[in-house]
Amino acid sequence: MARRPLPRILSTGSAQIARSRELARTAADSATDVLHPLITITRGLRRLASAGRRRWAETPKDRRGPLLFLVASVVLVVALVPYGPLLAVISLMAAAAWHGRERKSPEPEGPDESQTQRLQSLYEALVPYFSAAEDPDPLYTHGGEWEKAFPAYDFDATGRITHLLVRYPAYFTDGEAESRARIEQLLHAKSGRGREYHFTWDEEGNELTVTVLAPLPIDIAAQRFVTAPGETVLGFTDPTQVQRTLPLGHGDGQRDVPPVVWRTGIRSTEPHLLVMGQPGSGTSTLLRSIALQALQYGDVVIVEGGGTGEYACLTGRDGVLAVECGLAGALASLEWAATETERRLIAVNHARQAGRPAPDDTKRPLWVLLDRPTAFTHLAAADGRKDPQSLLQVPLRHGRAANVTVVVADQFDSAEALSDPVRQHTRARVVLGPATAEQLEAVLGAPPHTTPVAQVPPGRGYARLGTGPVHRLQVPATPDPYDDATSEADRQAVLALLPERTTPADGETVPSDAVASEAVASEAVVAEAP
Repeated sequence: MARRPLPRILSTGSAQIARSRELARTAADSATDVLHPLITITRGLRRLASAGRRRWAETPKDRRGPLLFLVASVVLVVALVPYGPLLAVISLMAAAAWHGRERKSPEPEGPDESQTQRLQSLYEALVPYFSAAEDPDPLYTHGGEWEKAFPAYDFDATGRITHLLVRYPAYFTDGEAESRARIEQLLHAKSGRGREYHFTWDEEGNELTVTVLAPLPIDIAAQRFVTAPGETVLGFTDPTQVQRTLPLGHGDGQRDVPPVVWRTGIRSTEPHLLVMGQPGSGTSTLLRSIALQALQYGDVVIVEGGGTGEYACLTGRDGVLAVECGLAGALASLEWAATETERRLIAVNHARQAGRPAPDDTKRPLWVLLDRPTAFTHLAAADGRKDPQSLLQVPLRHGRAANVTVVVADQFDSAEALSDPVRQHTRARVVLGPATAEQLEAVLGAPPHTTPVAQVPPGRGYARLGTGPVHRLQVPATPDPYDDATSEADRQAVLALLPERTTPADGETVPSDAVASEAVASEAVVAEAP
């Protein structure tokens, strides 16, 4: 038996009903906005009436007569006074509006029960470290009050601590790194893992400030940074660490982000850079970002020991002198860099002795970027050749005077294979990816004032320039544009920064007329020679 189709009113009725409900809801909202003052006054009148009935019910029966006489007298006086009824109605409406307003419940002062329990447990955990048997009036005791030890605190929506001020006794050894590290580790564990905490020790006031740091932005793409010649942006950090911001393009808008700026050149105190990290931590990304910034004012020589083709996009570009991935090419490029450094030193020295300014060919910066040079160390030892790192001694030692900058990036598992000149002359340091406190202190020379986390995005780490403070760092996204995993937006951002392609000298075709003229000129010179 064939099924009959539904009537049209049933098939289309659901859409009409939904549309009608939406229109009714919109009309109700609009009416509520328009009639909000009337609703408020009506609510106030109802509350006043309820208060009057409650007052009448609470009044004893023997006092209701005088109360009625008092009310009648007030009504009579109001009626006889000029404009009395009008003023009475206005006063009644104002009182109704005041009592009919929406009252918000006051926020509770102080921590709630769960927050108090968390602070008390944190206080009990600090007792063994901040107490002594000889103290006549201890600040930290088992079962004591945490209010004096924690005068300031803040919590987030999940009930975890975001800011805490800790007071400790004066006899605590806050000048020893081990004692401070124990307290920082304890606070990190008790306040919640998975976040980065910043610790500020005030030795004079015997106070420790613990602050939860917000995650650094990871959506900053490669772009032209507003910097002067000789300034290189390594990445971006917290706004409390530096006193400078850079305007960055973010989508269709613009925002200011505090950068970590590395200054190179003749007057730089940290002329060379060492980058360490785990595989996939973003060391190659940082070298690509540095190369794109260096090509704006100078020339670049790239030596890649990994052999993964991370810098193929720079091959043949204007200002890129070489991109070498093999041992023979690396030795030749580094030997040329050492010879070029010596040539620049001699030229600058002669110019200074003659009282002239430095030649123009010595002023253009030369950058030597090495990604995993320790991979060539094993190949050179197996092949009986010279270690490419031995050729870096002259550029590292005399590079600042010759306007030559060396950047070395390698991994933690090959740190022991780095040569002594690389360790001694790279005063600017960067550590990317997950690392232990011992690894950070070994590379940076000082422990960071934050707690490192186990899981970090690529390009996240720490930076220290010379003897300065340790900064948190997020490298701008500068992926390989030829990688299939790169997004289209990041690919276009990197391609827009690449210089124009140039034809190499050995690839140029010389016209036949020029060759013939050069041959005739050489024969004439030979004939005129005695």
